[in-house]
Amino acid sequence: MTRELPDGTTWVLPETVETDDGVVRWARLGEGGDPVVLVHGTPYSSYLWRDVAPALARTRTVYVFDHLGYGQSDKHEGQDLTLAAQARRFARLLEHWDLDEPSVVANDIGGAVVLRAHLLESARYRDLTIFDAVSGGHWERGLFALMREHPDVFAALPGYAHEALVAAHLRNASHRGLRPETLEAYLAPWRGAEGQAAYYRQYRQLAEADTRPYEPMLGDITIPVRLLWGRHDRILPPEYGTWLHEHVPHSELHWIEDAGHLLQEDAPARLTAHLLAAVRPAR
Repeated sequence: MTRELPDGTTWVLPETVETDDGVVRWARLGEGGDPVVLVHGTPYSSYLWRDVAPALARTRTVYVFDHLGYGQSDKHEGQDLTLAAQARRFARLLEHWDLDEPSVVANDIGGAVVLRAHLLESARYRDLTIFDAVSGGHWERGLFALMREHPDVFAALPGYAHEALVAAHLRNASHRGLRPETLEAYLAPWRGAEGQAAYYRQYRQLAEADTRPYEPMLGDITIPVRLLWGRHDRILPPEYGTWLHEHVPHSELHWIEDAGHLLQEDAPARLTAHLLAAVRPAR
């Protein structure tokens, strides 16, 4: 259960917790500081946080995990991988860790997961940082919408065509470009017949129907909220950041120049600096 890093070290999630549909793997870095939980999106894993998490762990206790159906966590047929189910699991995971009000950081579909957990599952946070994330509105678009509409066609692609599609999607998430070894690490879990099935299994279950129920409640969020957005995000362009900022009126919004969808890859130092700074209280 490891993911090899470019320098030859490994990304290990040594801990496990049983859920309704399989095992979620997780890790804790640092000791004694205020807790912060890092939440990834699709089609990624906690490997996204390999540079940010150790930097935060110098002063914080950092929790990372792979959503069920992703990375090192269990992947098999029949799993409920909807945003609603992942939000319920996230709320239970915080209980498992005995975290009452941690700081929470999320991007991509992780944004929808933590928002739904907070607004509909009573998960409590000290503060919330969301960047380049699904949150609400009309986000079923582009390639994602096609995969949702024609899951059987994509699942039946020859292996080489599937791999090329996933690689192109991953490259599109970075404005500055992914190193070959980084692209390989993100691509590896989705290779082969089992990986291909898992890839389209999770995508076909993601739907706007799971973000609509909490949209009217976004303006009621009272905890400090910080929004970061890559100015060159091609997957969720800047207007999605503006939409969320308008729906959470007290949130602070920061644009990250020369960065795309994956701030962890395009701007890890700037992302870390924001996360180390205190989030301002709600006005």
